[in-house]
Amino acid sequence: MRPKTILAAIMAVGGLLAVTHPASAAAFAFTTIDVPGAVPGSTQAGGINNSGQIVGSFDAGGTTHGFLDTGGSFTTIDVPGASGAGTVASGINDAGQVVGHFQDSTTTHGFLEIGGSFTTINAPAPPPPPGKVAFTVAYGINRAGQIVGNFGFGTNQADSHGFLDTGGSFSQLDVPGGFGTAARGINDAGQIVGDFQDGTTMHGFLYVGGSFITIDVPGARSTSAQGINDAGQIVGFFIDSTGNHGFLDTGGSFTTIDVPGSSFTIANGINDARQIVGTFESGFAVEHGFLATPVSMVPEPSSLALFSVGLIALRIVRRR
Repeated sequence: MRPKTILAAIMAVGGLLAVTHPASAAAFAFTTIDVPGAVPGSTQAGGINNSGQIVGSFDAGGTTHGFLDTGGSFTTIDVPGASGAGTVASGINDAGQVVGHFQDSTTTHGFLEIGGSFTTINAPAPPPPPGKVAFTVAYGINRAGQIVGNFGFGTNQADSHGFLDTGGSFSQLDVPGGFGTAARGINDAGQIVGDFQDGTTMHGFLYVGGSFITIDVPGARSTSAQGINDAGQIVGFFIDSTGNHGFLDTGGSFTTIDVPGSSFTIANGINDARQIVGTFESGFAVEHGFLATPVSMVPEPSSLALFSVGLIALRIVRRR
């Protein structure tokens, strides 16, 4: 083997060791999502599955539409009979089943879309108070097809309740001592995240084993949990004195997520690879979707590793 070839081999193996060495830190690479043909600044990303498929919404021609983004190929999602307020896709599971909500001539309904076939979701509710109309919104779905969202009357947040829909059987979710509960994400273990009101403050929550755990980003005025993956990592957004920011909660350790150059960021969904989707503003009311992909910051290979590679290369030379 020639000396130059040996040197190249040493560098190649050393590079491989550097890549496979445990990462010392993590960051994110951001990709902007804008649906082709959409009104500029009207794209929002709501959910992502383990195949990297993304769902969300955009405006075009005065109507809101849902979308499915599969590797940069966009498919429009419109519930038949939806009005001008249109269709919003919010969640997708690993089977490609999509949930969201749409508005018709009377109110807002949740929906489940499987292979182009739509099923309307209306949570059972008592008759609404005078002058109010019942609504249902679906936000998340897991591999088993369990769906979470909220329902209520009119537009008053205090009148809303979270729900879990398991095969058409609904369970109401209300954080004890709070009001205006909304369930926004569910993982394959059935862990649910969302938010609720407490006086004038919004808090996030994790619902697991029949118990609610409050989530508050340190220093925040308000916190909302939007999505959870199978590792229990939670994403959402918080508001502090500087504005609106996304967050990643890993076992109670919070990482702020701000799209570079944005005026505000909301993280809506996370998959098992820690890919995060959401929405950011690049100016007043100019919205874009985003995909944040983890990037490992890899340390240099250790001297011992390089020494070992050198010994291997030296043996090759002697044999030659």
